[in-house]
Amino acid sequence: MADRSWFYASEGQQQGPYPETRLRELIAEGSITADTLVWTDGMAGWQRAGEIAGLMSGSGPVAPAAPRPGAPPIGAGGYGHGGGPLSIDLPVFPLFGRFLLLMIGYVLVIPAPWTGTGFYRWMASRIEVPGRPNFAFTGQPGDIWYVFVATGLSYYVGAYDNTLQLIIIPVSAYLSWLLLRWLAGNLSSNGQRLPIAFDGSVVTFIGWQLLMYFSVITIIGWAWVITAWMRWICRNISGTRREVVFNGTGLEVLWRTVVVAIACSFIIPIPWMLSWYNRWYVSQFALVERPA
Repeated sequence: MADRSWFYASEGQQQGPYPETRLRELIAEGSITADTLVWTDGMAGWQRAGEIAGLMSGSGPVAPAAPRPGAPPIGAGGYGHGGGPLSIDLPVFPLFGRFLLLMIGYVLVIPAPWTGTGFYRWMASRIEVPGRPNFAFTGQPGDIWYVFVATGLSYYVGAYDNTLQLIIIPVSAYLSWLLLRWLAGNLSSNGQRLPIAFDGSVVTFIGWQLLMYFSVITIIGWAWVITAWMRWICRNISGTRREVVFNGTGLEVLWRTVVVAIACSFIIPIPWMLSWYNRWYVSQFALVERPA
């Protein structure tokens, strides 16, 4: 059985073929559960992974093969890999309300860990990730409470003195780096923790933050810096069989940001602009197969 190639079904699509070693890795990652339908050469039809002896720990004896009605056909080249862009459903006023709550938490400092964690949980629950049903964020307010508190305090320190504001830039970048690592390390699908991590260097991350700050001098150059920064972040995400990419361009970031800034100056359009901009931003991230 170890030399066979395996297929499995995910959201009505056939995934594979994968060698058994890779299949066991997917089981360990939680991508394949005991109820996932799998197939390999010699089987009469699709079976749940938990019914195949020795495939998963604690599995019972092999059950009689039961073909799955409407199952994807097995054949060379006839499988999908579940890649594609991310998407997010952001109702205008629920998003605006949660965003205001997030800002109030930072202003009051003490509630920031709770309002921040609640905001990220809600946002993650609205995201659709190809091949990752029931995507969620599982972080707790007490995990990095000091990062939220320090971020809230940094706003006051930066507003107090211009010299201190320059010092706050790398400090804020360091706090953002800690936040990003926490976010990446607490993602789940179908209740299973995903083995995802952000491995980018803190020094490089701070460098990107400083570059973005100084690129404002060029009036428009910051948009291309943000685009390159997002791609660097994607390249440093590990623990997935698929590569995360950012497809947005500097020009797209620029004109959309300008539109949002102009519209928000009229106050009333802010909730709609917030939803529109964030939906576009999330849709620029996609999952693709890693190069062989």
